[in-house]
Amino acid sequence: MTEPLTILGIETSCDETAAAIVRRHGANVPGEILSNVVFSQIEEHAPFGGVVPEIAARAHVEHLDGLIKRAMKQAKLGWDDLDGIAATAGPGLIGGVIVGLMTAKGIAASRGLPFVALNHLEGHALTARMTDALPFPYLLLLVSGGHSQLLVVKGVGHYRRLGTTIDDAVGEAFDKVAKLLGLGYPGGPAVERAAKEGNPARFPLPRPMNGRPGCDFSFSGLKTAVRQTAENLGNLTDQDKSDIAASFQFAVADVLSERVENAMALADEVIPPGHRRLVVAGGVAANMALRQRLMVSAHACGYEFVVPPLKLCTDNGAMIAWAGAERLSLGLTDTIDTGPRARWPLDPEAAPARGAGVKA
Repeated sequence: MTEPLTILGIETSCDETAAAIVRRHGANVPGEILSNVVFSQIEEHAPFGGVVPEIAARAHVEHLDGLIKRAMKQAKLGWDDLDGIAATAGPGLIGGVIVGLMTAKGIAASRGLPFVALNHLEGHALTARMTDALPFPYLLLLVSGGHSQLLVVKGVGHYRRLGTTIDDAVGEAFDKVAKLLGLGYPGGPAVERAAKEGNPARFPLPRPMNGRPGCDFSFSGLKTAVRQTAENLGNLTDQDKSDIAASFQFAVADVLSERVENAMALADEVIPPGHRRLVVAGGVAANMALRQRLMVSAHACGYEFVVPPLKLCTDNGAMIAWAGAERLSLGLTDTIDTGPRARWPLDPEAAPARGAGVKA
């Protein structure tokens, strides 16, 4: 299709209900975010210390229509101004995915608009092109509550996975450590806040996978070591909690930086000089301590460091709208019978990951 392209994006894969309108002006030009509305369900899930799928799905049903209206109003657009509708079709909590996907299908069918069913991970993977007009290829570290992956982003729909978690995702480990220490929900920001007051050298926690070849991650053993440390201390003081949080976060930084350095060495074979950029995306990319450590690693290996603004690291509709615009610009659309997918790997050719809790 001819550009510019104006796309409504809908995101409901987990516990954020989001709608946004983004305009793509052309190749190698940053995108224009006309509106980006997010309803966070933190209060609904906080009493449980984690996301409850049934509660999340009901909240999407209750809030999505109103968010879409707000997004349209903020963008000062009518339905006739849109060139297409994009929605997350997976991976994610299937009940929530269905809500957003069916809503998008209904709008597309009633308005006669092209429909794009998006891989949620592709939304994260392409965000840096919206914000920084980043050319292909580049190296991506995708870190969130459900995913920890290293990929070479070759083009829209073309990804080569270099490594993934063999057990827990890093964001999941942050959430579980926060719950264990009684730091509150959501866990990532809570651990980061506590760590600022702590001593990262007090507890010698393990660095799983460090020193091994390849780019896979493991966080289950680190999480267990945190639990054992807390149990050995008994009644935890606030300083104990801060020191454990700081030691945990420092260990995660060590693991991520070492794995990323391995990935940069491997990626040098497929990413030519002039394209050597490390992009960090996903909710965990909002952690400033981890950002700083990864930036040091990237620069040491001759890579430029690129990370989206904080509001575009966590789940949002703008990244879905942008990825939809990227696909639509290439003539890639989906049929109205496209179904939701709980799991959906970006690189279907990658060998299946081993280990408990692996997410595609």
